[in-house]
Amino acid sequence: MARVSILACMKRMLRPRAGRSWLLALGFVATLVGCANKNIISGSGSGDATTRALRSNVDTIVVIYAENRAFDNLFGNYPGAHGLSEVVDRDGRPMPTYAPQTDRDGSVLSTLPPTWGGVTAAGVKPVVTEAQSAGLPNAPFSIEHAFTAQSTVTLSTSTVTRDLAHRFFEHQMQIDGGKNDGYAAWSDAGGLAMGHYDYSRSALYRLAKDFVLADNFFQGAFGGSFLNHQYLICACAPVYTNADTAAAKPSIAILEKDAAGRYLPRLKPAQDAKLSALDGPPKFAKNGNITPADYFGDGKFYAVNTMQPAYQPSGNKPAATDADYLYADPNNATTLPPQNQVTIGDALDAKRVDWIWYSGAWDAALADGRRSPLKSREAIYAPGNAGGNPDFQPHHQPFNYYERFDPKARAEQRAAHLKDYSALVADAAAGRLPAVAFYKPQGNVNQHPGYASVAEGDAHIADLIAKLRASPQWQHMVVVITYDEFGGAWDHVAPPQGDLLGPGARIPALIISPFAKRGTVDHTQYDTESILRLITRRFDLDVLPGIMLRDEGLAAHGAPPMGDLTNALQLRQ
Repeated sequence: MARVSILACMKRMLRPRAGRSWLLALGFVATLVGCANKNIISGSGSGDATTRALRSNVDTIVVIYAENRAFDNLFGNYPGAHGLSEVVDRDGRPMPTYAPQTDRDGSVLSTLPPTWGGVTAAGVKPVVTEAQSAGLPNAPFSIEHAFTAQSTVTLSTSTVTRDLAHRFFEHQMQIDGGKNDGYAAWSDAGGLAMGHYDYSRSALYRLAKDFVLADNFFQGAFGGSFLNHQYLICACAPVYTNADTAAAKPSIAILEKDAAGRYLPRLKPAQDAKLSALDGPPKFAKNGNITPADYFGDGKFYAVNTMQPAYQPSGNKPAATDADYLYADPNNATTLPPQNQVTIGDALDAKRVDWIWYSGAWDAALADGRRSPLKSREAIYAPGNAGGNPDFQPHHQPFNYYERFDPKARAEQRAAHLKDYSALVADAAAGRLPAVAFYKPQGNVNQHPGYASVAEGDAHIADLIAKLRASPQWQHMVVVITYDEFGGAWDHVAPPQGDLLGPGARIPALIISPFAKRGTVDHTQYDTESILRLITRRFDLDVLPGIMLRDEGLAAHGAPPMGDLTNALQLRQ
């Protein structure tokens, strides 16, 4: 069944009819779209021209996964994109299309809240203080220039600004049912959530002009980096079995409920929480890392905010009884039990397709993780460019959470699939990249607010693109550069309604390839699992359950399925 006919059928069936149950019709439509898309995604039988062309032209797919930037935060001024000009005029004044930020009681904020704790990260110069950030108009603003009058400081993409909250439930409160008006009120950074950069002189901006910029690409899951890295490989959330009787019990979130006693995606405020965002950052009864049991309707607990892998390198040190220092202390409240869901790696292996997850500073972190728990870390969560520390982030390594990569029982799997950035560079130069390669930059060059600048990550990623374009494999390669999530920054485009995991905020995505529709902006609706769709279609893989769930959720809200990035490509038939 063609996608157009599916959507036409969906529109007909979503109209209530006499004698027909609305829920029955809705369920049928979701099933219909999901089943039909299974064939569309996998290109079953290679019968359609696009699938045949994809398989005959593309041999290598590379995914570069940067950190924590919303689309408007970097590309809001990009020509031809759905950007800031849709909500502010040339002087930055909000137009009637701008949805003003609201306070915690739903009233419109008279001004943006201060940036709590100051705009610039601790130890960074020049300094913009909390007091110097107060009183900004209720509107998007230039991070470079908004604080100049108060502080005499002009910032740039080389400045490391403070981190912003980017967590599962807070994010949904910021989206506020699609109004996108809760970003300032529910951020621990206050008004900074509304800031954006002029990114037009950057290397990635130039690459976007040369290739394809996708301006309707959303993060796969609500919230932060931990969950969105998991979503990238499995389109799912990690399970924490029996969390209520484990060390993690104190980290189960406390949510508000509706009149029928069902959980809402809203954290319960603390008794002493400030009523207004102008008086202080939000405070909750418990904004933990784990959902309450049955939040997703299956009686299970899920980890949705940052937990640590059970295997080194981990943010949690080995237990004193671990003689080999290969594991994280299992009794630590933030150590996640090993996972065993089906991942894209499993799907690729089932079809004997080679793949590798490359990571910056992986080798250094492996050695660091095996240091005595009495010693301080030198690579793992160790910021400081001056000392050469890579600031390796273990929660950005999704496969290291899986039982399949146990360092003792499955050492050969780790060696085959988890490798350092140096191996990526060598493999690219030698023309031996696997069919599917994921790359995670180390912390100091991943563009994450709080510990990395936009500019350093931009230069690093652009350098890697140059290396990939020089590879013998380039002529049959597709590279996707995107971000794990929004990093707490506002975007004016609301995400489509899908399932209970997401999608979340709009993020930048670039498609770089000899087959790219060069110099274009792709308006197709995508999210993180669109990358999985592309891989699945190219290599004729079994479709991951989470992809089907996302289609069903979108269909239930009258929205089309996510694309698979082939609209950004001009493939030779």
